[in-house]
Amino acid sequence: MALPQPPPPAGARDPVTPEHWASGPPSQAQPLLRQEAKEEEEGEETGVQGAWGTGTAEQRRRGWGEAAESAAAEEGQAEVGGAAAAGSGSPAGGAGGGLGSWRPLLAWLQRRQPQCCPCAAPLSRSAAHCCHGGTKMAALAYNLGKREINHYFSVRSAKVLALVAVLLLAACHLASRRYRGNDSCEYLLSSGRFLGEKVWQPHSCMMHKYKISEAKNCLVDKHIAFIGDSRIRQLFYSFVKIINPQFKEEGNKHENIPFEDKTASVKVDFLWHPEVNGSMKQCIKVWTEDSIAKPHVIVAGAATWSIKIHNGSSEALSQYKMNITSIAPLLEKLAKTSDVYWVLQDPVYEDLLSENRKMITNEKIDAYNEAAVSILNSSTRNSKSNVKMFSVSKLIAQETIMESLDGLHLPESSRETTAMILMNVYCNKILKPVDGSCCQPRPPVTLIQKLAACFFTLSIIGYLIFYIIHRNAHRKNKPCTDLESGEEKKNIINTPVSSLEILLQSFCKLGLIMAYFYMCDRANLFMKENKFYTHSSFFIPIIYILVLGVFYNENTKETKVLNREQTDEWKGWMQLVILIYHISGASTFLPVYMHIRVLVAAYLFQTGYGHFSYFWIKGDFGIHRVCQVLFRLNFLVVVLCIVMDRPYQFYYFVPLVTVWFMVIYVTLALWPQIIQKKANGNCFWHFGLLLKLGFLLLFICFLAYSQGAFEKIFSLWPLSKCFELKGNVYEWWFRWRLDRYVVFHGMLFAFIYLALQKRQILSEGKGEPLFSNKISNFLLFISVVSFLTYSIWASSCKNKAECNELHPSVSVVQILAFILIRNIPGYARSVYSSFFAWFGKISLELFICQYHIWLAADTRGILVLIPGNPMLNIIVSTFIFVCVAHEISQITNDLAQIIIPKDNSSLLKRLACIAAFFCGLLILSSIQDKSKH
Repeated sequence: MALPQPPPPAGARDPVTPEHWASGPPSQAQPLLRQEAKEEEEGEETGVQGAWGTGTAEQRRRGWGEAAESAAAEEGQAEVGGAAAAGSGSPAGGAGGGLGSWRPLLAWLQRRQPQCCPCAAPLSRSAAHCCHGGTKMAALAYNLGKREINHYFSVRSAKVLALVAVLLLAACHLASRRYRGNDSCEYLLSSGRFLGEKVWQPHSCMMHKYKISEAKNCLVDKHIAFIGDSRIRQLFYSFVKIINPQFKEEGNKHENIPFEDKTASVKVDFLWHPEVNGSMKQCIKVWTEDSIAKPHVIVAGAATWSIKIHNGSSEALSQYKMNITSIAPLLEKLAKTSDVYWVLQDPVYEDLLSENRKMITNEKIDAYNEAAVSILNSSTRNSKSNVKMFSVSKLIAQETIMESLDGLHLPESSRETTAMILMNVYCNKILKPVDGSCCQPRPPVTLIQKLAACFFTLSIIGYLIFYIIHRNAHRKNKPCTDLESGEEKKNIINTPVSSLEILLQSFCKLGLIMAYFYMCDRANLFMKENKFYTHSSFFIPIIYILVLGVFYNENTKETKVLNREQTDEWKGWMQLVILIYHISGASTFLPVYMHIRVLVAAYLFQTGYGHFSYFWIKGDFGIHRVCQVLFRLNFLVVVLCIVMDRPYQFYYFVPLVTVWFMVIYVTLALWPQIIQKKANGNCFWHFGLLLKLGFLLLFICFLAYSQGAFEKIFSLWPLSKCFELKGNVYEWWFRWRLDRYVVFHGMLFAFIYLALQKRQILSEGKGEPLFSNKISNFLLFISVVSFLTYSIWASSCKNKAECNELHPSVSVVQILAFILIRNIPGYARSVYSSFFAWFGKISLELFICQYHIWLAADTRGILVLIPGNPMLNIIVSTFIFVCVAHEISQITNDLAQIIIPKDNSSLLKRLACIAAFFCGLLILSSIQDKSKH
């Protein structure tokens, strides 16, 4: 499917106009300047940034080379930016390729006398003062080279490459699962590696760490039996301690050990049978009788005692084979009704073995393991054995046996890991934890998901029909050659693309993207891994992106405080830091967690600042504005709730900004509506607005300290369907309360700043400090001290709950300090990072999409597209993730223009349809909930 080129970027006006263009550049460039100005205005209106490669309008305006670059725009750019002006000359249009259209421009440049020229690239003062022929040619060569690079490395080509990568990776993973099997339990029992020292990572799936309550809930009314030697006894103790950590290892070691938890009716027994002999056989045989209650789980294994007693003789090995051959049918019979695991023998650390154990060598252990595997796997002739080989403990022992006290028994941390694996094998399919993907079946497809799949399928079919019809019509209207003159005659009539076609195209692309979401996080096609935090995994990527951000810097279109480019930059670098925080698992490191809380608060601060500024200056309280904002915020989340079968509150940040937007709107729209135009005529209205903000603060305080009232409000139907998570609204109350004041702080800051700006107290000229030198230096000093003081306090936090309690009141300190540091110096206010700003324009999509196609298991793990190479996997998955987020941003913008029209009568009809859609969704959701219960 052909993916469209992104819309042209939002422009930036350069206050300096090239003087030597007064006489006019060649005809090739003149019409494009008008076209560029038109595109610039359209870009500012839509607020959509283009690809890195196309550059901003400011870049294109700075010099003749870049203006001419726009004139020679390639076909891919022309498809989106509109038809190129006449005479611009694209490579497809005439002889000589792309350089042919530049020859008149080169000739014109050579005729010009050396004079000052506005070079796009920052040059030295001497070069900038007088651009001689060599400098001009160098600048032209630079821009020509950049144009060629931008042609081949555009957002469009990146998305095509991402699509190809997804198809290839999906095919490879599908083939791998068909070849190696699709049973993640087998991977959990047989393969894995250590992340760091103590974190075990199974191959291709995630392991859940069970808490006491979860273990009891899973094992209620269950009976588990461990049969074997001292190593199995160790595993028994570690397993029981998951249920009851206070259980002590005491009593006679060479006898049976019972355990029972009466509250959960859980019974776990250890049966002492150190050798595979008649005694073990008789114990197992009793369970095969129909009248005897069978254990739900049987864990057996033994070999080291046979090696020790018989001094590692070959006769002992032969006898072991005979005994296990006689036991194998009994275990197979039990495996039909119970889960049976045979634990292979762990290696030993021979240097630490005592003299009476020196005969237990790794060579002997391997021989016994091979005998057990071959006999138990061949116990059934025509099908795979139901007795599962528990071989993963061997891999764990190979890494940790050196820490053993006696060379035979594993250290406690390794035993705990082995017991947790056993718990995952049995309990994951019962409790279905989000971060326990091993041994979990694929979740059943719900009715709503089936209907969504049908809708997207019909959209794809509808778009294909439109595409075929349009292509046939295009072929009929293809230019024909006049035989007399040899010139082409064009009879093509450019017809505007219909809204229906845009709608179908958008839903077609969205359907394909949602299929990728489902494959990544629901279909078990791709692998998942647990997170593992190290300082280097967080701070090294942070340093890397900061260097990139500083490298891609440009002049801002305007030099006002928190101008558009600066806020995009701010959102961009914050979003990148949050992404790195999530994928590295840095939430376990409290100082990093507290600083990330400030970044989330800063997003909400911008929500208060931005929406207050808009309503205060524009006074636009119309329904169209409200619907546009709500649609852009919630469209992707609503689609994901349907496709991924997740509640709205699961994507907590979107409900948060949605509710705060409505709070801001209601506060300012309620009578009396006070806007800047009205307040300028009478200062009394300023006090009226402050009174409104005061009542808002009181309302926030009331809800923050009245949890009961808050929960009653949001537990009302249908609000409960949006804000409940796991049957209650506590999570929503916690999220809302954590940043309860920062939106108010953003509104108050906007009011103060706009009041100072109106009275011309601030100096916002290019390169000028915001205040006088003395005041600017003083405020800068206070800001730096405040910024560092908060960081020191956050880094010294010892308790997350206590720090979270203080966070709502003190987070604004670092936010305001950053704003002042960023905006008081004139030179800092005049530049911005285009790298960060590009990501800032799709920050919402990045935040939401990471849940399923970058992270995995609803952010608990990491998506693995390329196993065995973590670095390459991160690069590839990140590339696809960013392309998808950018495409979804464009789809949302396109659909917003169609679904939310400016005409009020049409808008009301659309709103009625949307209300009917959500009513149907609520009904279907209720039906699903009843069927689940």
